[in-house]
Amino acid sequence: MRVSRSLTIKQMAAVAGVTAVFVFVFCSILLFHFVKQHRYLVATQLETVARSVREPLSSAILKGDIPEAEAILARIKPAGIASRADVVLPNQFQALRMRFVQERPVPVTMTRLFELPVQISLPIYSLQRPANPQPLAYLVLQSDSYRTYKFVMSALSTLVTTYFLLVLILTVAITWCISRLIVRPLRAIAREINDVSPEARVGHQLALPRLHHDDELGMLVRSYNRNQLILQEALTNPERRHAISALPDEAFLLLRLAQTVREQKTTALLLVSCETLLETAGALSDSQHATLLLTLTGKIASALSPRMLLCQTGLGEFAILADGVKEPGHAMALSQQVLTLINECRLPGELQLRPAASIGIAMFHGGLSAGQLYHRACSAAHAARGRGKNHIAFFDDELAHNARQRLAEESDILAALEDRRFALWLQPQMSAETGRLAGAEALLRVRQPDGSWTLPADLIERIEVSGLMVPVGHWVLEEACRLLAGWQSRGIMLPLSVNLSALQLMHYDMLSATLELLNRYRIAPGTLTLEVTESRRLDDREAMMVTLRPLRKAGVKIALDDFGMGYAGLSQLQQIKSLPVDVLKIDKLFVDALPEDSTVIAAIVSLARAIGLNIVAEGVETQEQHDWLRDAGIDVLQGFFYGRALPPALFEQDYFPVYENSENR
Repeated sequence: MRVSRSLTIKQMAAVAGVTAVFVFVFCSILLFHFVKQHRYLVATQLETVARSVREPLSSAILKGDIPEAEAILARIKPAGIASRADVVLPNQFQALRMRFVQERPVPVTMTRLFELPVQISLPIYSLQRPANPQPLAYLVLQSDSYRTYKFVMSALSTLVTTYFLLVLILTVAITWCISRLIVRPLRAIAREINDVSPEARVGHQLALPRLHHDDELGMLVRSYNRNQLILQEALTNPERRHAISALPDEAFLLLRLAQTVREQKTTALLLVSCETLLETAGALSDSQHATLLLTLTGKIASALSPRMLLCQTGLGEFAILADGVKEPGHAMALSQQVLTLINECRLPGELQLRPAASIGIAMFHGGLSAGQLYHRACSAAHAARGRGKNHIAFFDDELAHNARQRLAEESDILAALEDRRFALWLQPQMSAETGRLAGAEALLRVRQPDGSWTLPADLIERIEVSGLMVPVGHWVLEEACRLLAGWQSRGIMLPLSVNLSALQLMHYDMLSATLELLNRYRIAPGTLTLEVTESRRLDDREAMMVTLRPLRKAGVKIALDDFGMGYAGLSQLQQIKSLPVDVLKIDKLFVDALPEDSTVIAAIVSLARAIGLNIVAEGVETQEQHDWLRDAGIDVLQGFFYGRALPPALFEQDYFPVYENSENR
């Protein structure tokens, strides 16, 4: 194997070029320094010569003896420094000039760059000087510029020769070191790989170069050896034989989408989200997951034409650029075919799964960028997943509008929390037997622009949709604990109920966060009741009990809210026995039917008494409802008949004096 240009030559040229630049700068600085010193030396010599002839020249000028003055100036010539001498009167009249050498031409650039020639001017005084003498004339001596020019050229040639020889030595030395340390090992690795026989290529291993065990060359060799082992395993393992031919990724897809946009081709982009791959990521072994992935990839690819592109954009996500599909109906037909093949997929061996997927479709008719088209397909796939498994959804502007609206709502809710526009109001709960205050329920209120505090009808649903039920619920729970701690510091042990959504209950951090609040605020056992609401079905009873049982042991009471509706319906009464529940709370819908229709409530009362649970009825608004529920043996009553929700300060003002007096009695 030969190379057209050796790496040694390239790095030698690079080193030589860099050092040459530095040598040029360094030589220029040194040259100007040497010339400056030379100018100073010449000026000093000229001044010494001028002082040696100043007195006799002054005498000759006073006598007006021009020949004698010329003879005195002629004595300067043997010094060989000055090229010309002038005597100039104070009125700038040139009285005498004498040249010692023939002036030779010097390049104009040199004269300007180094300020040539060097000149000095020395005043000539009378021999008998008064207090403030005036010079008779000025002796001006000028050096030979050509001599300075020869010095500059000699110094420059010496510097260039010396330092470029140093550059050559450094270049050779550095190149030799780099060649021994890097180029030779690389050349040896390249030759070894090139000389490997075809039958020994799979699994071939390189030896680590000497002195390179812990640097980049060692990393290169180890990476090569590791990849060879992976390749060998993939080729020898039947289950992973096709894993070496990976699908294109998201970056490649975006490049193809950009090409489609440039060519303005009408097409469809399908995003396939396979929930089965995501759900089994931690449950299957690596080989089983690889088998599942390869099988699904093969099934999807079998439904595509050769001109279509299949990419893998995530762990369980695939993208299909369906070139040639120009109508939404064709895109839907292709999606249904892909979905059918995924659902019919049967995996070999003991792995018996029925894969499920969701597909989002975005059509391209022009007017979009590659990123916008991809984001539309992602939005459609998200909408399809929201409808459940094995659904297909098209992108439309309403989806994008809803997404933007969700983001705006999320921002508004977080801003309301930060600005303290959320508050807890308290509604009294009365004992049916004594008519005294038996507890309170904490209800969420939001301050409106006009200053009033209400709970919008759709606020809880919007909080759930925006994914903020957990942080908002934690704020409500902490605020309730703060109220309880304040009461208990005053000796008031009034129970307080707090609504707990299913999303909070199933959150991984719910148990630890609640226990931390109980410890921090030192909540007395039996004073905090969590009412499990059912905005969503509580299907996983085991997961519920993992959270509720430790809370119950910590002294928290558990109430099943809205009993008779949804999960807590009468069709699932047998499951209530296994739940760690203390209280059943009858929904207002059944209380509204009293006293005319009491069948359901009578059944609930019988059930609660049979399994030993307390009963709370909410939504009591009339005297007749109060009387019937009291006579039926309901423990606690709640509703507008007893009082509406109030801010904590007003609630304490209205109810605590009576409550404290009853407790004292």
